[in-house]
Formats: sequence, C-alpha cells, structure tokens
Amino acid sequence: MSGLRGRGGAGFPVAAKWAAAGARPGTVLVANGDEGDPGSYADRLLMEQDPDRVLEGLALACYACGARRGIVLVRSEYPRALARLHQALAHAVADGHLADTDDTGDPKPVVEIAQGAGSYVAGEETALIARLEGARGCARPRPPYPTDRGLWGTPTVVNNVETLASVPWIIHHGGDRYARYGTSQESGTKLVCLSERFVRPGAFEVALGTPLRRIVTELAGGLKSGNLAVLQIGGPLGGFLTGDDLDIPLTSQALAARGAALGHAGIVAFDTDTDPAELLRHIWEFAAQESCGACSPCRIGTRQGLELATTGTTPRQPYERLARLMSEASLCAFGRRVPAAVRSLARAYGKELAGWDR
Repeated sequence: MSGLRGRGGAGFPVAAKWAAAGARPGTVLVANGDEGDPGSYADRLLMEQDPDRVLEGLALACYACGARRGIVLVRSEYPRALARLHQALAHAVADGHLADTDDTGDPKPVVEIAQGAGSYVAGEETALIARLEGARGCARPRPPYPTDRGLWGTPTVVNNVETLASVPWIIHHGGDRYARYGTSQESGTKLVCLSERFVRPGAFEVALGTPLRRIVTELAGGLKSGNLAVLQIGGPLGGFLTGDDLDIPLTSQALAARGAALGHAGIVAFDTDTDPAELLRHIWEFAAQESCGACSPCRIGTRQGLELATTGTTPRQPYERLARLMSEASLCAFGRRVPAAVRSLARAYGKELAGWDR
C-alpha cells in the first residue's frame, strides 16, 4: 500500500476516494489543474514539463475507478500547459494509449482537456464540477458528494494533478517502495514551491516529514536580503509560521498543530520590513474578492472582516463572533479557513496584531 493522499490541499486518501465511486457506470475522473494558490506552481510545472505523465496517471486512475471518461481542467492563466496537454493527448490517441471516442467498444478511457475560468474557489471540487457543467463556479452543499452525484449527476472523482502524477511511479516501483518516503502517517513526496525572496526560488521535491529548516536554509538558501519575519505556507488561506517554527516537519499534522495547513505547499517569505497590518488587509482583500458568494457567512463575513482590518482598530468581540460564524457556517473550506489563516498570522506577530488571534 502506497498510502498516497491527495496533494491538492485536503489530503484525503486516494484509494478511499476511488473506492467511493464504486466503479459504477458513467463514472468520470477529473484531473484538477485549476491551481489557484498564489505562490504555488507545482501543477503548472507538471502539465508544462511532463504532460505525458499527467495523462498516464489520469488513465491509470480511470482504470482503477472503472471510468471510461477523463477530463483535465487547466487554469486559464496556463496557456502553455493547455498547448502541451493537447499535443500530448493527440500523441497518446495516435499511439493507441487512449481512445478517440467512447462510441466504440474500446475499453481505453477517452480524455478531454478543458479550460478553467480563473477563479480561486473554482478549484474546490463542487465548484469545479459546476464550472464544467457551464454554470457559475460556486461551491455546492454536500452531501451528495461528487463520488455519488457529480458531473451531470454521474459519480465523479476529482484528483489534483500532482496526485495523479504520482500514480505512474507507484505502479512502476510498487506502493511499498513509495511508502518508504515520508512518515508512517503521511507517505511519499511533495513538490514545494519557494517564493522569489529566497536565494534559490523554485520547485523542490522533498519527502514529507522533511524539517522546514532544511527546506528554508539548505534548499532555498535563506532570504536574499533582510531578516525573516514570517513564512506563509499552504496558500493565502494556509497559515503563518515564525522563524522559531522551522524545526517542525513538513506534514499536515505538524502544521495543523501550529495553526497552519500544508495545502499545495507553496512557501512565501516575508521579511521584517513587511507591515503586518498590510499583510492582514491583504488576506481579507483576497478573501473578499475570491469568495464565490454562494453562502452569506463567507460572502458577507469576508467584507466585514476587510472593513475591520481597514479601520486599523482592534476588533475584539465583533471579530470573535464573525470568526466563529464563518468557521462553523460557511458552505465550503474557503470560508471556514479564512479565520484560521488570520488567527495564525496574529499569533505569529503577537502584540502587533492583538485582538485578531481569536
């Protein structure tokens, strides 16, 4: 057993998700390449540099789920990835690895390439499905879960591009060998994207459980200039860590204990010249702009949070109520995660953002 978990943020066990579809007729498998985290470009690199591997992983997942149809959804801002995938798909069909149409008895899956709409929340799987159906990319209530009723009412499995790109290696080398990487709880490797403030920015593949200090100091080479104030990890709604947190391992469990999240594992560095109040406003601005508006706790809550952050006053009790409402009543993880991200930033900066750590 490889123990592979989703690499798109939720970390759900891949085998369990595939089994939930139950190999029922009409099952569809979607490769989610609508990568929306600022600071993360792992999926983009995979689709641009190794599209054959992405398609192979998708095809193998189709066989595992009993799906005859696969879709790769690519972020609209990735035109080169779209072109490379179309080219790779044409070659795969010509070489007989994928079917050209599902109108024949050919057991091989049919794959199509679709373009996303450029919305952050459209990467959430129910919003992604709505987008593929031609509707607005808004989150939908669950249940029913996509594995029961997804695209056009059919069982639908959504896997992140990086997740599917791991499958060919596992098939070739075996699940047991893959599980030797990482930890006993979280196996395998993860692509970590480092921001431009590091000496060596770029994407690095590391085993899960690698100490953050090794990633930041050895692989990234530290900051180009200035002193580290905080690290943002897991995207804009992931979480913030200080220089004192660098000895923790890169795992979902360890990061969650510090109020952060692994997410896509993009790491963005901020030096001591960064104004924490400006960074706080940026989080709320991003949340307010990217909320799909499907539920009022998120739609209204992000605007109220931005208003509080813009006034520059200590929010205290009004924000505590707002944070609790968003965390407990938002429709999807986007709205639920905003207060956690704000809380982790406040804890990282301490008294400079007092009142926001609720």
